[in-house]
Amino acid sequence: MTLRVGTRASALATTQSAQVAERLSELTGIETALVTVSTEGDRNSRPLTEFGGQGVFVSALRDALLAGEVDVAVHSLKDLPTAAAEGIALAAVPTRVDPRDAVVARDGLTLGELPTGSRVGTGSPRRAAQLNALGLGIEVVGLRGNVDTRLGKVRTGELDAVVLAAAGLRRLGRIEEATELLDPLQVLPAPGQGALACECRADDSDVVGLLARLDDDATRAAVTAERSLLASLEAGCSAPVGAWAEVVDDDGTPQLWLRAFVGDPSGAPSIRLSATGSVQDPVGIGERLAAEMLAEGADSLMRAVVP
Repeated sequence: MTLRVGTRASALATTQSAQVAERLSELTGIETALVTVSTEGDRNSRPLTEFGGQGVFVSALRDALLAGEVDVAVHSLKDLPTAAAEGIALAAVPTRVDPRDAVVARDGLTLGELPTGSRVGTGSPRRAAQLNALGLGIEVVGLRGNVDTRLGKVRTGELDAVVLAAAGLRRLGRIEEATELLDPLQVLPAPGQGALACECRADDSDVVGLLARLDDDATRAAVTAERSLLASLEAGCSAPVGAWAEVVDDDGTPQLWLRAFVGDPSGAPSIRLSATGSVQDPVGIGERLAAEMLAEGADSLMRAVVP
């Protein structure tokens, strides 16, 4: 038996999918083979908020699953829509790598060391909102493209820095190129950032069972809380929403902490709140925190970016 693992064609996607496939083979003894699938998000260079945003990196892989062209689809979990997909199971969420955002700046500088007026690239309204809120006098510039494209903008001097997910640099073996790793309490990551999602057909019990070997309980609880908040806010993956949950020890009892941010890309206004509860209730924690944020006006902030 050879398990066909569907992946986007980018260097990062194939690298992280290959890591999942290799680990799956180690745990189960099953042979695996990567199958590349082209997605709308890869083919279209416009900002994600202009052509659908949520799911543009996911739908083609899901179509390939349902058509029987692949047996497993590997996604960056932050790209996954919060609504369940009919006929598809989220069978595994492997151990999260690094939820933080990374800065890659010219001359080895940190954000705080960049001169006033420096151009910092990101394609994320969430990052733009939080970077502008820092009050550093930088100019946040829209940016799309793969890791090489983004870092190339710094090498050529077109940008002074870019901000991207640390997990991607780690998986590519390029984390040493980061000049700063941003404190997630200061710049909250995207819900699910640093985690992967392994999907398969819901009626394929054999593959569901195999993928379950990859699942990490603490990561699953954390990203479930983050995605519950996102769903309750009725926000997509391109909305200016940050969320980070972690399982912490509270006098011998594991607790789940969830911190969240909603803001205007200009940097003001913004809302930051947190909640805690049982690791057995990640959905409820996310729902309750979202309700608090909506009561504070989060919906109006999100509408400024996502119609």
